[in-house]
Amino acid sequence: MAGISTKDLKARIRSMESTRQITKAMEMVAASKLRGAQEKAISSRPYFEVLYSTMLDLADSRPDHLSPFCRQGEGKKVCCIAIAGDRGLAGGYNSGVLKLVWEKLQGRDFCVLPLGKKSVDFFRSKGARMLTTQYAEVSDVSVSDCFSMARLLAKEFLAGTYDELILGYTNFVSVLTQSPATVRLLPLPEPEEPTGRIRDVTYEPDAATVYDTIVPEYLGGLIYGAVCESVASEQAARRTAMDAATKNADEMIEGLSLQYNRARQGAITQEITEIVAGAEA
Repeated sequence: MAGISTKDLKARIRSMESTRQITKAMEMVAASKLRGAQEKAISSRPYFEVLYSTMLDLADSRPDHLSPFCRQGEGKKVCCIAIAGDRGLAGGYNSGVLKLVWEKLQGRDFCVLPLGKKSVDFFRSKGARMLTTQYAEVSDVSVSDCFSMARLLAKEFLAGTYDELILGYTNFVSVLTQSPATVRLLPLPEPEEPTGRIRDVTYEPDAATVYDTIVPEYLGGLIYGAVCESVASEQAARRTAMDAATKNADEMIEGLSLQYNRARQGAITQEITEIVAGAEA
């Protein structure tokens, strides 16, 4: 930065201080939202576990029943639920999951159900066919929205609109680690041989009907769990990114302040030298 005046240096320092205030504020907001999102993600897991256990019991009650949700297709027509964030400044959170989903869909006849503004914008830029953009704000997606999605997707699967349903989301591992992943939701695995689990429950009208009825609820629980995991991951990634940005701003302010002080000291020294030289003359 040789040749830069003290006035320009002072202006850059003020600019970096303003940037630091913004990144610090965003870090604090993300940290505040993260606590609630993390609790919601953790509390949603037991629901899925109980629902999954119930499905195992139902499948074990009728191992000879092949649900229409278990029928394997060719896998050429696929529908993907792609969950990303509503805004940026979250490090590699959005790009990580969207890149993974896009690679998964290459070479296949696919449609997308995007959740989150970044997901909508990404697939719109790619010219992909989207089922709906109704859920552009992932932070506003509720439990009832997830079950509505699940019922719609289950109906389309049974109608043969697509023969595979996958879910792309980001798994919340810890505050410092978030892992993008894809999961196949449909078709479900075919029932295995009886496992000897206790089956002293009577299902009305029968286990097969209950099994097929509960599948959309199971899918809704999975989608809701993925939304909770993704929202927590987004806030954690944003907090980490803004913390790093704040530290970088601190370093830049420190470097600019040092250069400003040196330039100011040099200017003062030069003025003193000129005064002394003038007095001696």
